[in-house]
Amino acid sequence: MPNPKTKGGSALKEATRISLDEPKMFHVILHNDDVTTMEFVVHLLTSVFRKSELAAQEIMLTVHHKGSATVGTYTYDVAYTRKAKATLMANNAGFPLKITMEEAN
Repeated sequence: MPNPKTKGGSALKEATRISLDEPKMFHVILHNDDVTTMEFVVHLLTSVFRKSELAAQEIMLTVHHKGSATVGTYTYDVAYTRKAKATLMANNAGFPLKITMEEAN
């Protein structure tokens, strides 16, 4: 019986290489409007997107002054879920808040 540790041994197994691609990432973008209150946007950012109060205020001000801002970059499932939850919350509160997603480069 050949020794499995030798080169000629039948017990040596070929290494299987598995290549895992990084998942595609997506930006969630918040857009300015003239109806949604700043307080609601900060609440949305802290509760749905898990931003600190300070980070939420900074993002809200960027949206207010520049028209839009990236809230975060996530895998597709996370981005879609957070976007959907935030949109539902805004609609339920009577705000026409626009939130979009785009693939990160």
